[in-house]
Amino acid sequence: MACVYYTASSLDGFVADESNGLDWLLTRDVDPRGAFGYEAFADGVGALAMGSTTYRWIVENQPGDWPYGQPSWVLTHRPDVVVPGHPVTVFTGDVAELYPEMVAAAAGLDVWVVGGGDVAGQFAAAGLIDEMIVSYAPCSLGSGARVLPLHTEWALQEVGRNGDFVCARWVKTA
Repeated sequence: MACVYYTASSLDGFVADESNGLDWLLTRDVDPRGAFGYEAFADGVGALAMGSTTYRWIVENQPGDWPYGQPSWVLTHRPDVVVPGHPVTVFTGDVAELYPEMVAAAAGLDVWVVGGGDVAGQFAAAGLIDEMIVSYAPCSLGSGARVLPLHTEWALQEVGRNGDFVCARWVKTA
């Protein structure tokens, strides 16, 4: 079991553009079952957490049923952000308090910190992220939401290519 920040980034370190858009990402060639692919990764995920911006993006761009079968949390101070019928728990507070509940819900599988650098920053600041898997798209955005908005240190564990992406697995250094 690990706490994994799995995301995509522009070459200049942004996970979303200034409008929280992902058009730059979704037009790229990628094999979901290939090296560092989403489907292969998701098979090992037992619980996940995201911020309200990521949640709203999912609601607006993937309407219908909640796309994740795993226990899911949205970190927000706005409990009304969750669409009725979505099996999502709203959490307000320190992620270090939430983490043990996520680990228990994951039942031996990984905990996934989804998208959004701000939420990942909270987990990283609390020392909870064990590894980051970042798929780098062949573009720069110039501004937007950072991969991580704080100084952290990582060791490169593995690299690969998936379609248009250069992918890297980073592990937490001591």
